[in-house]
Amino acid sequence: MALDHLVPDHAAPVAHIMDALSTRTLNHFAEEARQNGESLKDAFERYEIDYAWHVLGSDRLREATLACLVSRQPAVTAAQKDSLAGILQAAAAAQASDLLMSFDNDVPEKLADFLSAAWAPRGTH
Repeated sequence: MALDHLVPDHAAPVAHIMDALSTRTLNHFAEEARQNGESLKDAFERYEIDYAWHVLGSDRLREATLACLVSRQPAVTAAQKDSLAGILQAAAAAQASDLLMSFDNDVPEKLADFLSAAWAPRGTH
């Protein structure tokens, strides 16, 4: 899927994700592991670390965000599911290739809050 047309359509949610990200370079993460007295392999396993682009583009993060959305609104439409996938793909494409992040993060909750508010019906008074 071409991201050129997705990024403008999803600029606000992608910016929201970018603000919520906690990423580290490999060198920074390795230094933290060293300070904690653990091997890099152990630290990667304990924190479930992977490249940020991989985490953001994963089925796991998309499903976690979808579960959060379902808990905030009565139904999630197919168009909203497609939009969510496009938002996460655009955010993944925007990541530097050397940034790492954990699967254990609050992106699903923050993105679901943002999207629920954005998708809420207007003018119900």
